[in-house]
Amino acid sequence: MSVVSYRQPGVVLTDRRFSVPLDHDAPDGEHIEVYAREAVAAGREDEDLPWLLYLQGGPGFGANRFSGKQAWLGRALQDYRVLLLDQRGTGASTPVNRQTLPLRGDAAAQAAYLGHFRADAIVRDSELIRREVAGGAPWTIVGQSFGGFCATHYLSTAPEGLSAALITGGLPTLDGHADDVYRAAYPRIERKVRAHYARYPMDVERAREIAAYVLEYEPVLPNGYRLTLEAFQSLGIWLGGSDGSDRLHYLLEDAFVPTPGGRALSDSFQEQVASALSYAGHPIYALLHEAIYAQGGRATDWAAERVRGEFPQFDGEKAVASGAALMFTGESIHPWQFEVDPALRPLREVADILAARTDWAPLYDSTRLAANEVPVAAAVYHDDMYVDTEHALRTASSVRGLRSWVTNEFEHDGLRAGGSRVLDRLLGMVRGEV
Repeated sequence: MSVVSYRQPGVVLTDRRFSVPLDHDAPDGEHIEVYAREAVAAGREDEDLPWLLYLQGGPGFGANRFSGKQAWLGRALQDYRVLLLDQRGTGASTPVNRQTLPLRGDAAAQAAYLGHFRADAIVRDSELIRREVAGGAPWTIVGQSFGGFCATHYLSTAPEGLSAALITGGLPTLDGHADDVYRAAYPRIERKVRAHYARYPMDVERAREIAAYVLEYEPVLPNGYRLTLEAFQSLGIWLGGSDGSDRLHYLLEDAFVPTPGGRALSDSFQEQVASALSYAGHPIYALLHEAIYAQGGRATDWAAERVRGEFPQFDGEKAVASGAALMFTGESIHPWQFEVDPALRPLREVADILAARTDWAPLYDSTRLAANEVPVAAAVYHDDMYVDTEHALRTASSVRGLRSWVTNEFEHDGLRAGGSRVLDRLLGMVRGEV
């Protein structure tokens, strides 16, 4: 393990790198490097503080890159030495993308490699790291979104490593198939879109005008992304964030500019859309998004795409033709994204192999969760667009001793937006103070 330390205002940071097995069932085989950033309050570097592990949402995103004591980190540093983990394949942890995956071989070999990047492997990485940095002492974990899925797996397989688990917007369905997840998701997305139009009624016509233009011209964005109507609709993913509706409104209001050749999408609009839609920085999200629900011997088989056909209100072409309000879509991955996004295009065959896979290992142990003894607190966001509230509360009732805080004060990104308040509330719950 290599160690490098440096400072930001009020915080001492240490870069840590660990060697872990690619396949934990073959510990003597190939190893990969996993990176994590330790944070401790300045002046407390030499104290024997308990550890807190942060598991990021995603899948496919590295841990937050904070500046000083931003957001919830300042509250955590009052009590803990914090480890911000880049889950395997993300950030600085042996990154996975279209550039690195060909090193594994053909599409089948790349898909087999990616099979080692789900929550089960992330938790086993965490256990190896815990033994190394914490001397085997149990630690507290904070799981945001997909990080909460990882935390639930942790409770299922290695609860002895935990002194407490805090979950924010990330209680998964324990046994639901990806079809069930998306069948519940599309009505939530529609509600978010209609709420956006109620807030910004002028956006109904603006969105329809942009959709008609995109449908006619399919412009190629500055990064080579081909903007189709379905791709434009997928900007609705923003609507699950605390400021997402406002961001979408500001994007739509300045979409067009006059040019010698007639009205066209502005460079500014195109640049923002290119950044929002590209998976260049987080391809694991696209490759494994449905696989995070996969267990029980069933293939995911492009669940979001298949289930979308059950909801004709999301047909963009019909909305343009009929003058109906365009329905944006949300957190879902589709085959067409591997055709229009240059960062994903070389990985289409890999994605198809993963979508057809049926031998995924189980992720959750309902019997063990029902006998849980680890203090657990979960923030369940009542209006969460990304994680179904009914699924989350069903899981909450299945984990012995789990205390849930159901709130509509925050969207899915409540840990970021609410910062110290959210973390403080959850810490109080597991300590019996709230």
